Amino acid sequence: MARKRIDLNLFRVFQAIMLHRSVSGASRDLGVTPSAVSHALARLREALGDQLFVGSEAGMEPTPRALEIAPRIRDGLALVDDAISSGPFVPTESDRVFRVAATEYGAVVILAPLAQHLARVAPDVELRIFPYSRMDTIRHLDDGRLDLVLGWFGEIPDRIVRTLVCEDREAVVVRPGHPLTEGAVTLERLFAFPFLIVEMTGTERQAVEGFIDDRGVWRRVWIDRLLMEMGGRDKDVVGRVAVSVPYYAAVPSMLGTTDMIATVPLSLARISVAQGRMVILDLPYEPLTVRVEAIWHQRGERDPGLQWLIAQIPEAMRGAT
Repeated sequence: MARKRIDLNLFRVFQAIMLHRSVSGASRDLGVTPSAVSHALARLREALGDQLFVGSEAGMEPTPRALEIAPRIRDGLALVDDAISSGPFVPTESDRVFRVAATEYGAVVILAPLAQHLARVAPDVELRIFPYSRMDTIRHLDDGRLDLVLGWFGEIPDRIVRTLVCEDREAVVVRPGHPLTEGAVTLERLFAFPFLIVEMTGTERQAVEGFIDDRGVWRRVWIDRLLMEMGGRDKDVVGRVAVSVPYYAAVPSMLGTTDMIATVPLSLARISVAQGRMVILDLPYEPLTVRVEAIWHQRGERDPGLQWLIAQIPEAMRGAT
């Protein structure tokens, strides 16, 4: 097949398989049969002289050649779509699917009010939420498999754009009736009790001051180790971790039947306090503050739909307060 005669739709099939890593997923995305996707892939393999995707237990894995050409195909299709677009993004008429990765915190504090807001202003728009505990999240942003990521970040490379969504701070919580709810809270009293900590990757991967390096994007994976480090400055004050979990949802139940203490974001703590499940302690030190941000690939700057979605986040959060 002459390269100058390659059907543009073959590249759309390539992009769909790259996104879903499966023929069936690509067929659902494109609205065609799996047989049609397989036939199109065979034509593209012949035209480019490469297998492009190889079956594995994890799905259709791209070959080195496919990974090499994927960014240019994705950007080329985006330019074509921009050129033939009939007009600006219209929220009330759009049925676009936005793919967003978020921590448990982001899903509860940010995406819940955003979903409520979108139901009013863009009822046919769909949010697909993916976990941000995975170590390949930034690769999916690079590959176009994600549109947006919500989380706590340090340094980021030039290809990634960021914006502040909100600020939060740590809160130390215990069960109602815990001994620390009576009398002044001191470091010595805090460290007399075992700690329940939340590490959002669910791993023992080495972190630097609460951050790990994910393809050049420094992601914060915990906020409570600062408390542990403060205790380490005093040889007479030593903290002990009793339980480590990868999600905040487990904290109220575990605290409810023990004398453990935990550090959680204040926004999440307030939800459990309102339910009568936890008590927030007055701290004998200045709490750590974290910046919650949205990040996206720089090509998203040319995407009016994505830019509209990003602009809706602060509006949705204001409506939830």
